[in-house]
Amino acid sequence: MRTDTVLERPADLTVEWLTEVLQAGRVTEFRYDRIGTGQMSECYRVEVTYAPGDTGPASIVLKVAAGDPTSRQTGLALGLYEREVRFYTDIAPRLTAAGAGPVAPCHHGAINSETGVFDLVLGDASPAVVGDEIRGATTEQALLAVAELGRLHAPLLGDPTLAGADWLNRDAPVTGALLSGLYAGFTDRYGEAMTSDQRTVCDRLVAGFDDYLAAEGAPDRPMGLVHGDYRLDNLLFGGPGADRPVTVVDWQTVTWGPALTDLAYFLGCALPVAARREHHDALLRAYHDALGADTALTLDAIREGVRRQSFFGVMMAIVSAMLVVRTERGDEMFLTMLERHCAHVLDTEALATLPAPSGTAPLQPAAADEGAHPAGPEPLWNESWYFDFVDAAQGIGGWIRLGLMPNENVAWVQALLCGPDMPTIAVSDFEVPLPADPFRVLTGDGTVLTHAATVPLQRCAVTVRGRAQAYDDPAALLRGEPGRDVAAVFDLEWATDGVPYQYRIASRYEIPCTVSGTVVADGRSFTIDEVPGQRDHSWGARDWWGMEWVWSAVHLDDGTHVHGVDLRIPGLPPMGVGYVQGGGELTELELVTAREVFGDGISGDKDLPVSTELSLAPGDLVVDTVMVGQAPVRLVAPDGRVSHFPRAWATVTTGDGRRGVGWLEWNRNQ
Repeated sequence: MRTDTVLERPADLTVEWLTEVLQAGRVTEFRYDRIGTGQMSECYRVEVTYAPGDTGPASIVLKVAAGDPTSRQTGLALGLYEREVRFYTDIAPRLTAAGAGPVAPCHHGAINSETGVFDLVLGDASPAVVGDEIRGATTEQALLAVAELGRLHAPLLGDPTLAGADWLNRDAPVTGALLSGLYAGFTDRYGEAMTSDQRTVCDRLVAGFDDYLAAEGAPDRPMGLVHGDYRLDNLLFGGPGADRPVTVVDWQTVTWGPALTDLAYFLGCALPVAARREHHDALLRAYHDALGADTALTLDAIREGVRRQSFFGVMMAIVSAMLVVRTERGDEMFLTMLERHCAHVLDTEALATLPAPSGTAPLQPAAADEGAHPAGPEPLWNESWYFDFVDAAQGIGGWIRLGLMPNENVAWVQALLCGPDMPTIAVSDFEVPLPADPFRVLTGDGTVLTHAATVPLQRCAVTVRGRAQAYDDPAALLRGEPGRDVAAVFDLEWATDGVPYQYRIASRYEIPCTVSGTVVADGRSFTIDEVPGQRDHSWGARDWWGMEWVWSAVHLDDGTHVHGVDLRIPGLPPMGVGYVQGGGELTELELVTAREVFGDGISGDKDLPVSTELSLAPGDLVVDTVMVGQAPVRLVAPDGRVSHFPRAWATVTTGDGRRGVGWLEWNRNQ
């Protein structure tokens, strides 16, 4: 197959391109129609006509990236597109050579790793019928599906090359924290329909999910290629004249992991409970026989692997239900999945295999995390250091950010100061040349930013010296307007005043601090003496234009520190992350809900926050914030998307009468 040219849309097809790609006869005509209803990708059946006397496939399937920019960026950032293309270009030829047949031939596969544009030209499985997850498979279909799965797995079990392939071995996309948040939404939606047995299975899994993943990833577990979604909806059963009895589609979730995951997932839901119980042993034997006589997996090892991996289907029922648009058929399907997979867990007595939960002790960063991290391949991979402070007595607050975008070859530098009786002073440059030293950055106008963790996780010094602009209307920053030139100097130190906190769902940590030093801006000088503040450090793929959030760091006068993020990701229920800490104790938050009010700016904008109520659980803490100083910035993506990034410091009152200050930020996709 050729992989040098990427096709973006079916409208880009030409007879010359098809002739070259199919390497059969000369193509003279073609027509295409959309098939399937995928959201992350789009599929088209292309019917092909050849010159007289020439022959080739009468139809092919073209798969391309979603036209929707958010879906496309998600598919790119999560590595879904890369996985599917590389499965067909790197792995499928090995399977074909080994005689594993349930994979369509690939005539062309290519991807642009910067834009997410990709194409796959695949052999057509028609005439074929797709399996029905709700109705379930016939016994004959189930036996065929597990036998073909065995043929698919056999050549790659324990393969050292795939075990070391970075693109197949990314961190698990579902963590205990994420599953816990999704499960809260799942029980809110479906709780009345769940039986006590189903709740027991789900509660046990969610409570110890991270420990379960660690146990199943142990070196002594059999490992292999995992499709990740091997179910009836992704199986095409060939009719008379089809090239294959079964074709497995949608390889975007392919990974390297516990070898029996796909088999357990299929067995758990492909048949109604009674039929699965009747044929369970026969299906295990059919899979084992298809592995071949040379396999190292015994039938007993397969049985035990399926038992342990029976939880995969329970997890998928929860996660899938909360990731897609809710429909009546979807509700029926997810409740069917829940019923069948939970019954599978109980029938195999798999609850006994779950490790005892080790507790949910908060995570803390390592001292080495204060340094810079190797960049990932994602175009929007970013490493950011944020710093803020509030001096309510002097009526000022400030925040500083250094963001490195190595794959865009630029850095972001922001340093802003604001208050009720002063203009907003802003250093804001999104086109700084990527520095060789990530701890000393020079902007194009000569402004210098330096930062150093002088005592890792305990003290960090930050300086900014150079030119800034002053804005009487801070909303002008969101409109991309210039201010008046002023000089600015920040020379500050952040001293840890609590427990450093590592996120579970992202590579990021937060540290409550006291802040001291000096700030000079627009001819005014301020001495800062142990005022409350926050610093954080984050690294990984970050798409500011594909999701929204409300971030907060609040410091109460009694020494309590509160940090919460209300995550608003398209297609997902609201999720929260953060902590309440004081006196050396830290409680992780499971729910963060922000109810914000935006109001008029000086020139009539409604882009600046006025107040926000934060509801935090556990603990049922309510925090009311009133914005005092405004320091927003405007974020523009390489592809032109715009997000408003208001940041503001606030005075704070809790429901039980305590007071304090803090910073809040919003990411608002335009």
